[in-house]
Amino acid sequence: MTGLAPYAANPALTRGRLHEEAAPATRNHFQRDRDRIIHSGAFRRLEYKTQVFINHEGDLFRTRLTHSLEVAQIGRAIARNLNLHEDLIEAVALAHDLGHTPFGHAGQDQLNECMREYGGFEHNLQSLRVVDHLEHRYAEFDGLNLTFEVREGILKHCSLPNARLLGEVGERFLNKQQPSLEAQVANFADEIAYNNHDVDDGLRSGLITIEQLAEVQMFAEQFALVKEQYPALAGRRLIHEIVRRMIHILVTDLCEQSRRNIAEHAPKTLDDIRTLPPLIGFSPVIDQQQLELKRFLRTNLYRHYQVNRMTSKARRIIAELFNAFLADPGLLPDDYQTSNRDEQPRVIADYIAGMTDRYAIREHQRLFSISE
Repeated sequence: MTGLAPYAANPALTRGRLHEEAAPATRNHFQRDRDRIIHSGAFRRLEYKTQVFINHEGDLFRTRLTHSLEVAQIGRAIARNLNLHEDLIEAVALAHDLGHTPFGHAGQDQLNECMREYGGFEHNLQSLRVVDHLEHRYAEFDGLNLTFEVREGILKHCSLPNARLLGEVGERFLNKQQPSLEAQVANFADEIAYNNHDVDDGLRSGLITIEQLAEVQMFAEQFALVKEQYPALAGRRLIHEIVRRMIHILVTDLCEQSRRNIAEHAPKTLDDIRTLPPLIGFSPVIDQQQLELKRFLRTNLYRHYQVNRMTSKARRIIAELFNAFLADPGLLPDDYQTSNRDEQPRVIADYIAGMTDRYAIREHQRLFSISE
């Protein structure tokens, strides 16, 4: 890839893999990582994992899979504008949710509660666990054996106790350093994608309305401009036009502000990036507007009573599955049984986190329904 900034990640200078491998002959290291992620079982299962709405609630709502694809698309566009490595951002974007539980954040929160006495549960850390250990595809190693740079980008958050157990990839949390700009971009691409596409899904579901969103500055401004330019536009076309313009504003502002930040700090190498403040970000004005949008969604969509009802059911399913397996590990499939009693809770968490929404519902029925 030509035209890269000197501080961009370079696959030819990767800090390596957990298990040494020969360099790929027809791809760079980050392309190999992206391809391994796409071919993994965990990636395919994202098709049936919740974004906001449970998988069976509608065919057109986002899933973790479509969300990950949208993050990758937005991330590549930003990378191209900032002369960063597109393949690395794409790999991080496609892998960032591999460890997410069924039922979205409700499932994650409940599994963390179940695992409180056994080290807790962090979905970013679980995504790393998936690519480092849980995928079984290759003859010579467990996991996908991804490069350090992709693994670093996947690990967006990590508690300090867990960081101390992760070796090189956990050091930046202990040293209060930054990841690559590519990892920073993937993080913001994730935020841009889920905020705006949750607006779209929320409107499609009828749980929020255009009238409510008209109180949010960013939406209101674009709504007014679209109606002025296309007075007769209505329905799905109107919503799509507003949402795509909001995404455009956020991406454009992020690129412009990030260029200013980079110019101010003048990094020369990737090592410089690690010791500087975060350089990828929105301008103060747009940052406040997107925070307003996030607060609106949290109040009006994520806490809507219909979402709360499904959240309550999801938490109950996760808790009852975990407790049943912990009380009687013999209920687990053979691959998830271990003779090490100390390891059993984590293995149970691996099993539950790997479930799709519909598999978790079905497994719960198998265990608790008399008719099954």
